[in-house]
Amino acid sequence: MRKSVILSVLVLAMIMSLSFATVTVTFWHAMGGQKMEFLKSMAEQFMKIHPDIKVVVQYTGSYRDTLNKLIAAAGTSNAPDIVQVFDVGTQIMVDGDIEVPMQQFIDSDPTFDVGSLLPQVLSYYRLNGKLYSMPFNSSNAIMYYNKTMFKKAGLDPDNPPRTYDEFIAACKALTKKDSNGNIIQSGFTTPLHSWIFEQMMAAQDALMADNNNGRTGRPTKTVFDSAAGLKIFQLWNTLSQNDWMINTKKEDWDAADALFVSQKVGMLITSTSDVSYMMKMAKEKGFELGTSFLPVPEGSKPGGAVIGGASLWIIKGHPKDETQAAWEFVKFMASKPEQMAWHKMTGYFPISKDAVSTMLMNGWYSKNPAHLTALMQLLLSKQDYASRGAIIGAYPQIRTAIETALENMIQGKWTPGYALNWANKQSTIAIQDYNSSY
Repeated sequence: MRKSVILSVLVLAMIMSLSFATVTVTFWHAMGGQKMEFLKSMAEQFMKIHPDIKVVVQYTGSYRDTLNKLIAAAGTSNAPDIVQVFDVGTQIMVDGDIEVPMQQFIDSDPTFDVGSLLPQVLSYYRLNGKLYSMPFNSSNAIMYYNKTMFKKAGLDPDNPPRTYDEFIAACKALTKKDSNGNIIQSGFTTPLHSWIFEQMMAAQDALMADNNNGRTGRPTKTVFDSAAGLKIFQLWNTLSQNDWMINTKKEDWDAADALFVSQKVGMLITSTSDVSYMMKMAKEKGFELGTSFLPVPEGSKPGGAVIGGASLWIIKGHPKDETQAAWEFVKFMASKPEQMAWHKMTGYFPISKDAVSTMLMNGWYSKNPAHLTALMQLLLSKQDYASRGAIIGAYPQIRTAIETALENMIQGKWTPGYALNWANKQSTIAIQDYNSSY
């Protein structure tokens, strides 16, 4: 009798231990600072709801670093279950065939309604009608400007520049020199990053690559060596050579932000993900913040805003229970409450329609107009191949070429036309080299 009781207790203990077994999923991301801490808090909230799932959140460096680490780990036991990959890594991910397409989970899960997500965001990550990853931290570029500096310079703080000519005039008016002729205040800055160029191309409804930005066939060459591309390079050069703009080092987002919040410049073009930070710093530094859509050349065709940022990918090769747990976490991150919280904390777009409508109805946007500027630029964008963004496997190399060309131009080594043409040729070579592997 005693043996049977002991046996029953042991069996019950085994059953209970199995019932409370924890599935562990690893999530790699590229968010630093406050965003990194907020991601951890989101994972902690998820684990409270799903006590049988443990999410290990790991910062793996920049977007490029994270993608490179993923490629190195693919197919091994070190590969994560979920990874955040930047927008231009999309074609690389698809060609690498290391992911479980998000469409597969959506089609088999009746509890998830993909129609509840913003189509402007989904369109970037859909290829041939299939959604490969879940949009998460989506952004585009907007212009931030210092209304207080505008007033002092005799500019209308409620009428920011909308054309390149107006933009140049505003930069000139905002620039100040001391008695020795040294620049003490300039008009504008932006990170020396290809993404800014790409955003300004889309604003003109201009393509980056052939085959409709790679949307109707694998691209064979870049086509940004166009009138639209030249206008951007010429604008950048004019502002730089006249000291109406302060340039940063390549991809130095923090330096551009610092120049703006310290009021060394009156205008900044950068990511919408910085909206909350800019609002906070404007209050601390005592100036009034303004935001507006990107300026465009006079007579430019109406364009749109390309989705930037990153999305979440589920990596294949893991046990079924891990993969399913990964999907539960991805669904959670795309949910209305989490998207609202993420949007308010950062400035990245909420990908949920319900999140947007709720914040509109409860008056949150009326109290936070800078967030509304970013959202309206997206919602009012012309939806076509230019605004959907380019899908190119060699995109990281293309960005390096464009940034190198801009750097040589602003240093006075190359003319805008030569710099643009060089970048386009190098980018086409990069595409052809990449395509030769597939």
